Amino acid sequence: MAVSAPSFVSLTSLKSTFSSSLSPVNFNHHCLIKGKQSSNGRLVINCSSEMGPTSDPINFRQPQMSSVAPFGVTMNGQSYRWQRVLLKVSGEALAGDQMQNIDPKVTMAIAREVATVTRLGIEVAIVVGGGNIFRGSSWAGCSGLDRSSADYIGMLATVMNAIFLQATMESIGIPTRVQTAFRMSEVAEPYIRRRAVRHLEKGRVVIFAAGTGNPFFTTDTAAALRCAEINAQVVLKATNVDGVYDDDPRCNPNARLLEDLTYQEVTSKDLSVMDMTAITLCQENNIPVVVFNLSKPGNIAKAIKGEKVGTLIGGTSNSTVSRT
Repeated sequence: MAVSAPSFVSLTSLKSTFSSSLSPVNFNHHCLIKGKQSSNGRLVINCSSEMGPTSDPINFRQPQMSSVAPFGVTMNGQSYRWQRVLLKVSGEALAGDQMQNIDPKVTMAIAREVATVTRLGIEVAIVVGGGNIFRGSSWAGCSGLDRSSADYIGMLATVMNAIFLQATMESIGIPTRVQTAFRMSEVAEPYIRRRAVRHLEKGRVVIFAAGTGNPFFTTDTAAALRCAEINAQVVLKATNVDGVYDDDPRCNPNARLLEDLTYQEVTSKDLSVMDMTAITLCQENNIPVVVFNLSKPGNIAKAIKGEKVGTLIGGTSNSTVSRT
């Protein structure tokens, strides 16, 4: 709406103009509206009433549209199944050939595949485990170490992995932020849900470390929790196996890969995919889980783009899974 400066418009016409699209304005007082067009294109309104003119002008701006594309849209000429994903990387996967705690080749492979999908506009958050350095449940009871203290040490191990992965990603130009469940201000941001979502909207990869910040909860549960909090569409669990089998493939060469599972099948058959707390959280929030092999080149990018890979839990392979 263009208003010549200075000019006067009626209260009725101004109210009808802005009531449908702008912030609510109180028009109950008898007042005279004076508007002018500023140099930056904003419409500046001055209001005078029986009590005299207001001290501050009211700036009306057109509402800003979100830059985030709606779920299921086509980006860069291609259609992708997921728009925002949460990638869960176990600590054992980061160890690679087990010759050292962290294999730089593994972290670089993760960084390169994540880079290919973030440049397509897909938003990626990551939860890292710490089992390659310290697993709290395994050390509890040793030398008088109680379970809570052991789990806190394990949380610190996830922070170490997160910082290493962040450095690798930023070395190839991927803007990355690490957020921890408890404050470690010198090395990472504290976890703030709105800040994490804003980082994702700006194209940054967010790495969540320190699990949930509480003992007795695994990083799988942290992945399900963070996925629900940031409104991601799927949990992608990267492991050292091709997916979920009906038996241990290391012991039974005839074990069959299960391509699709329901949450009930996972719990009733006690399949070692994720702990029961994480599976239940995913089920209650309608979050599908994809289990796939991290070590196969291209699998991360395929999983993030929604291509068929590994085992899909809580969804169907040929349909788009939406959150309710």
